[in-house]
Amino acid sequence: MLKISFVLLLFCLGGCIGQFQKGESYFHNQEYEKAISEFNRVLFVSITDLKSLHLRARAFEELEEYEKAIADYNRIVSLEPTYAQAWAGLGKIAWKMNKLADAEKHLLKAAMHDPNDYDILLLLGRTMIKNQRFQSAEEFIQLAIDKQPDEPTPYFYLGIARGYQGDGLGVVTAMNAYLSRETDNIAAHYNRGFALMKLGYNDWAIEDFDAVLEKEPNHYEAMARRGICFLEEQPSRGMQDIKKAADNGNQLAMSIVQQFGK
Repeated sequence: MLKISFVLLLFCLGGCIGQFQKGESYFHNQEYEKAISEFNRVLFVSITDLKSLHLRARAFEELEEYEKAIADYNRIVSLEPTYAQAWAGLGKIAWKMNKLADAEKHLLKAAMHDPNDYDILLLLGRTMIKNQRFQSAEEFIQLAIDKQPDEPTPYFYLGIARGYQGDGLGVVTAMNAYLSRETDNIAAHYNRGFALMKLGYNDWAIEDFDAVLEKEPNHYEAMARRGICFLEEQPSRGMQDIKKAADNGNQLAMSIVQQFGK
């Protein structure tokens, strides 16, 4: 009788025990609620299963149930403090919640435990830009570039970090690399045009501002700066851009119009 009861107990428990592979399949199919339910079953029996905790946290994150995701990530690092992806998960959530000091702290720990992870390095660099730690941001973004040199995104942020440090030529170099891989980005054209303008290469700057305005005709900041580039050789053309930008509320253009008005 005891043996039969034991077998029945095992049978009942077997119905409750989930399968990691099944939960993983749900996760990759973006069936996050089903994935969470399956991982709950796995963790009911094996409460320290790190892979299940990790993917359940990721599923909560995808559903924007951040507090539950944070609880799982914290559970993971309490069990295994060197688990880089859990630190990275905490960092990404802190980024999304605009808790940038916390994001940097968590991502630094993630990078310390996995210095070869491209995504961690790039997000850490972006976080450092937000935290105005531009030299450090440049260093981590360069590490991301070293890992995946054909990816366009880090070159863009490298240019931004250099721009904040006043390195105009560095901005141009980084944006050249970015635009050779991703040709239609308006922000990249604008930032390269701005840097070229500051360096005195007005003709090249105009080409970038033209590219911006072709895609976004109401980009009045680009229009105002293109007008400034035109002033020396084509003053009437330049004032036309500046006047239109001023009429549409651009502060830079309005200040120039006021100066000429005096």
